[in-house]
Amino acid sequence: MIVAANFKTHMTRQGTREYLDELSRFVAARERDDTVMVFPPATALECGSTGVLVGAQNAYATRNGAFTGEIGLEQLEEFEIRTILIGHSERRHVLGESQEDIVHKCNFFKEQGFRIIYCIGEPIEIRESGSDALMEYLERQLEGIDLGYEQLIVAYEPVWAIGTGLTPSTDDILLIHNALKKIVKRPLLYGGSVKPENAREIMALANVDGVLVGGASLNIDDFTSIIQSTR
Repeated sequence: MIVAANFKTHMTRQGTREYLDELSRFVAARERDDTVMVFPPATALECGSTGVLVGAQNAYATRNGAFTGEIGLEQLEEFEIRTILIGHSERRHVLGESQEDIVHKCNFFKEQGFRIIYCIGEPIEIRESGSDALMEYLERQLEGIDLGYEQLIVAYEPVWAIGTGLTPSTDDILLIHNALKKIVKRPLLYGGSVKPENAREIMALANVDGVLVGGASLNIDDFTSIIQSTR
């Protein structure tokens, strides 16, 4: 199983360091060989802790250059970062990244050999339009992405479930993951209001290979409880 934490714009550098130290001790004491990832804000990037993969929430598709406010490959290399989150709904819907932008970024980091968690998901109006419209929407978000790339992980996150406390039913998650697995042969994560109370049930579903956790990952006890749910 893959269990990933996305801190978004939360946590300081010191708080992240303390979190990673505690998480590393927890992972080292476990007998299961799950993959645990943490995506802190750019100001809190750290070299990978024992047993925990640290990734970037975002970066610009360049080595370096005149791109004010961005970080590039050169900065990620300083922290030995080889994992990146691309296509998150907040990048798409809040910060205006187009599918063309996202594909360009994905191809750049694929060429660098990065592990990529690529996010897709639908807003509520698409969800309410029916299953055909929903799958067409998700498939458009996969256009231009090399689905055969060995280091690709796809995360399905319904936009309306992110940070709202709402989640699709397990039947709905199963239905969508089963449909996506016919297209995506790489690991497939679920994200969207994952918390200790529902993580075990979600990860027990067929074709759910792990979870991408937002708000619940900020509390180390909650996140370690979710990791325990992989059993």
